[in-house]
Amino acid sequence: MKRRTLLEMGAALGLGAATCKGWAQQPRTVTVGVLPGPHAEIMAVVQQVSADAGLDLRLVEAAPGRNLNAALRAGKLDAACFQDAVAFAQEATRYPGTLAIATPTVTLPFALYSRRVATPRQLPRGGTLAIPREPAAAARALVLLHNHGLITLRSGSGLTATPRDVETNRYGFKLLSSPLNQLASALTRVDAAVIDRPHAERAGLQPGRDAIGLEDARSPWTEVLAVRAGDLGAAWVSALVASYRSEPVKRFILERYQDSVRRPW
Repeated sequence: MKRRTLLEMGAALGLGAATCKGWAQQPRTVTVGVLPGPHAEIMAVVQQVSADAGLDLRLVEAAPGRNLNAALRAGKLDAACFQDAVAFAQEATRYPGTLAIATPTVTLPFALYSRRVATPRQLPRGGTLAIPREPAAAARALVLLHNHGLITLRSGSGLTATPRDVETNRYGFKLLSSPLNQLASALTRVDAAVIDRPHAERAGLQPGRDAIGLEDARSPWTEVLAVRAGDLGAAWVSALVASYRSEPVKRFILERYQDSVRRPW
């Protein structure tokens, strides 16, 4: 028996061709958890772009600290966009095989700031550099200092580096550990400080404008879009990734953030 097409079936039911076409192309609803700020702002642009790809993005903006990965694992979300790749990998070890990275999104850069010099090369020998006290942020700050040639870290220590992993410090810098929320105010007392983007922004500092040293866009700590592992090959995931990497989104990131949010793709 010949299989009838959707249009033929619709005609038999008295439905017009336009109605049947709309029936066949209903948008795929995708619920994405995001944090306020750049993640939510960029995903709002992705939401507009993805409509042309047949997606109906529903954005769920969550307060910092809410476990979006748990909601994703439980099926309350289809995707989550809020976390850097290093933190994601650490959580993935606790729940192996459940979630996967669909694509890198943006890097919210750590940066080196100073009230006293204009470039890292001008930092005085024996000067004081403030870094975060919190272990994960401290590792990221130390890698930034290493990449700018101010210190050298022991091989293999990068993603979990501590001040004890500083192998060479030829300029004799003193490393001062300070809580994240006190680093900006420490700029009046130290030669330079490594500050994460959220705390810098609260202090009126923009990485692309005010920093003397900036984290690379392709940092290991780039943010990621996560989905359930079983969905990774789904057509809607490919459409969502393509929408995120589209020209309108590239243009928005460049014009809105002026290199204070960086694009690794």
